[in-house]
Amino acid sequence: MYQKVVEFIRNLYGTDAFIALHEPQFFGNEKEYVNDTIDSTFVSSVGKYVTKFEEMVAEYTGAKYAVATSNGTSALHTALKLVGVDKESEVITQPLTFIATANAISYCGAKPIFVDVDRETLGLSSQKLETFLKENTTINSDGECINKKTKKFIKACLPMHTFGHPCKIDEIVEICDSYNIAVVEDAAESLGSYYKERHTGTFGKVGIFSFNGNKIITTGGGGMIVTDDEALAKRAKHLTTTAKVPHPYEYIHDEIGYNYRLTNLAAALGVAQMENIDIFVQKQRELAKTYEAFFKEMDMEFVTEPKDARSNYWLNAIVLKDRDERDAFLRYTNDRGIMTRPIWRLMNKLEMYKDAQCGDLSNAQWLEDRIVNITSSVIL
Repeated sequence: MYQKVVEFIRNLYGTDAFIALHEPQFFGNEKEYVNDTIDSTFVSSVGKYVTKFEEMVAEYTGAKYAVATSNGTSALHTALKLVGVDKESEVITQPLTFIATANAISYCGAKPIFVDVDRETLGLSSQKLETFLKENTTINSDGECINKKTKKFIKACLPMHTFGHPCKIDEIVEICDSYNIAVVEDAAESLGSYYKERHTGTFGKVGIFSFNGNKIITTGGGGMIVTDDEALAKRAKHLTTTAKVPHPYEYIHDEIGYNYRLTNLAAALGVAQMENIDIFVQKQRELAKTYEAFFKEMDMEFVTEPKDARSNYWLNAIVLKDRDERDAFLRYTNDRGIMTRPIWRLMNKLEMYKDAQCGDLSNAQWLEDRIVNITSSVIL
């Protein structure tokens, strides 16, 4: 069975060479725009391509404002700061996620609380979230959500759209609103994904995207903060440009800021990639349909988009029988030059987060034992 999978993937990509998990594709104006940036000498964080890239992402997602950052993690860190997360607060997130989600919480001096995911969406479970809040929190006289165990404020909830598959973000926002908890969407992997015909990243108070080299479009490394709140957008730009107060020549900074602004050089790449975002999403969805049909014949479960969702299928995944079969599949494919990867180790199992408060994480554990990502590079 594993050999058939290897042969199928090799036939898809038409090569006997090593096949990476997700490679970027450059077939548009990337070289022209990057060279234009070099010729202009505006290669740092000031330049027309940074502004253009922000405008394109805002228009594409339907957000009113977009602020470009150096990477997705810096976007997450800034977004949490925007909603008031600090050392006196806690943030609810999911244990099944890339490390940046939890790390961004720690950068603020806050503590993560891990609540389980849904098996269908791979993202934060609205039902488990509501149960956790009912059993573990109270609302004080100022309307703030207090963790009864730690006595700290729960300032934010940080759900993630795993592999580009939208979670039940509308239900999460509704629950959090009733507890006065700000929702920051980790939409790092889901550019081009929609839930109930609305783009991911635009449901919460703030959302973020990543443009790492392995994402559906790339700037080499980069991120974006999106919001409909003008004041938050202005503050995001201020914080990510070292909190520098505008002045013709003086260096004046009015608070601790961060050197998180995306470079014009990277943004030039992003503008060219955004020009072809519809092609990227279309080809990823075509690849997913091809995989789905193949694995159905193989009697193996392929992860498909959840109900009410239109996914970008950034990373394709299959569900194996148990951990032993997962590990056997990983060894077999990687030994034969086909890169496959397990889903992330649960955050609460990592040394730095082993003491974090957790709810019941049975779904996350079940998925960790079985999920494998398979080759997902765009085929043009």
